[in-house]
Amino acid sequence: MPARKDIKKVMIIGSGPIIIGQACEFDYSGSQACKSLKEEGYEIVLVNSNPATIMTDPEMANSIYLEPLTVDINAKIIEKERPDALLPTLGGQTGLNLATFLAREGVLDKYGVELIGANISAIAMAEDRELFKKAMIEIGIAVPESDLAYSLKEGIEIGKRLGFPLILRPAYTLGGTGGSVAYNMEEFERKLEFALDTSPIHEVLIEQSVLGWKEIEFEVMRDADDNVIVVTSMENVDPMGVHTGDSIVVAPAQTLSRKEYEYLVALSKSVIRKIGVVGGANIQYAVNPDNGNVVIIEVNPRVSRSSALASKATGFPIARIATKLAIGYTLDEIKNQITGKTTCFSEPTVDYCVFKIPRFTFEKFPGADTTITTSMKAVGEAMSIGRNFREALQKGIRSLEIGRYGLGADKKDRWDINHRFTEEEKELVVKKISVPDDARMFYLRYAFLAGFTIEEIYKYSAIDPWFLFNIKQIIDMERELYRYDINTLPAELLKKVKKSGFSDRQLAFILKCDEKAVRKRRKMEEIKAVFKPVDSVAGEYKAERPYYYSTYEQKDTIPDSQKKKVMILGGGPNRIGQGIEFDYCCVHASFALREEGYESIMVNCNPETVST
Repeated sequence: MPARKDIKKVMIIGSGPIIIGQACEFDYSGSQACKSLKEEGYEIVLVNSNPATIMTDPEMANSIYLEPLTVDINAKIIEKERPDALLPTLGGQTGLNLATFLAREGVLDKYGVELIGANISAIAMAEDRELFKKAMIEIGIAVPESDLAYSLKEGIEIGKRLGFPLILRPAYTLGGTGGSVAYNMEEFERKLEFALDTSPIHEVLIEQSVLGWKEIEFEVMRDADDNVIVVTSMENVDPMGVHTGDSIVVAPAQTLSRKEYEYLVALSKSVIRKIGVVGGANIQYAVNPDNGNVVIIEVNPRVSRSSALASKATGFPIARIATKLAIGYTLDEIKNQITGKTTCFSEPTVDYCVFKIPRFTFEKFPGADTTITTSMKAVGEAMSIGRNFREALQKGIRSLEIGRYGLGADKKDRWDINHRFTEEEKELVVKKISVPDDARMFYLRYAFLAGFTIEEIYKYSAIDPWFLFNIKQIIDMERELYRYDINTLPAELLKKVKKSGFSDRQLAFILKCDEKAVRKRRKMEEIKAVFKPVDSVAGEYKAERPYYYSTYEQKDTIPDSQKKKVMILGGGPNRIGQGIEFDYCCVHASFALREEGYESIMVNCNPETVST
């Protein structure tokens, strides 16, 4: 069906200031929504309190309010602007919560404002833990055993009944704020009190633990005709117990069997239909690695941090499409801008591995607890793409800008490959891989160097053996490299390690030469980086506007262009002191170059940005 004609003016709620759990990915989604609505001729009213955003630029909306995102202020804006509809699904948890409270206060009914994308019942079903549990059971999907607490007394009774460890999930919070894992009653009481204070409605789901299970996510989209597509699956390398924003994530999921994948696809389609979202949703599952049992953890009935990652990972602009769906289009009516040929009813296809790795800034806070759990601590993330997991992993580590050039062998290791580990050091390694923190990936490396087997590391870390096998392969290649120098190194081995993500800096360290010598040898052997497209169709069609990533193969697929070009270097992952404001600068640099007739080439590793 075409875009709705009964709607003339749409109000969009932004996500407010950048905080942990809600960052520039919502500037990306909000900007996409504004552009999408503008294409259809709608009048746009935008409300946000963050001035360092592209979405608050004058050309993005007809009316822009830099005001606090509170019920009172937004009620006054609605009274003045009289929008026909409110789109709450692009402003993160802030947008959803504000829309919910505006509806509860009767503001939307008073001024005849319709919620589009997700109505109040859809939001409530996904966000209210009791309604969500009931809805999932109705469609035959298991949930962890749980109960709701509205007071400390209620929570203590529930904790005694369910047994430890327990997961605490406050309702209507973002980034897992207030969430935690409790292993005993003393810890439970303290954390429950905090969780109750964190929830704006003082509601906490107390949930039986599924720590150590696989965590799998699906990005799905649904239109008003009930058509559903899966954009991508994603798998957390860290098992359950780590917030997905703090976990290393790969797309597509790597360790599911075909049967498991098809089962989760079917569940995801049932879930989004039950919730009733028209647009995009992120669905999170826990999968028991021992028997394949599945429980659903939560649904985000909106564009999320994972949606930004999935969009960049597949070339499928989720926020733009979600906006088109909210105003009445169906998936088969929306053209895929990347390919220029297919519609959005075609599910994306990928022939590469995408790797998301979180950026922490614990160094800014000496003495801070670096343990990562169910409440998010990362301040940003980097994304890398490779033809295999090993390549994507090592590129991802380099992209963090923490002074590391891959998984070790870069002069920064605590212990080198020839180190003889003491029993005390082995105990430290076991502790570090058992309790997740920002350095766990490097301690997985040390575990292999210390002689631990894949089975032993899996026992301590609960990280799937498939991931551990690939990490071990990187270390095995490193050991093999130490047998040679730059002159005796076999060309086939050089090609093999470059395809597994080894940087020239790592190779120079291992081979005891400088980077120039490594580069010279590569060029002599014609081993060089080429660029491949992220086009959503795995090269089936020639894409009009794909992303590109580098890898070590033979054929380069970047089209020739005779226009003058300027390369813009982005700011990389967000961190304290360097955030969304540099994305703003990159976007405007690109606009200025376009006005002067130049092609702009944007280089960045941050999937949350508008500039990419």
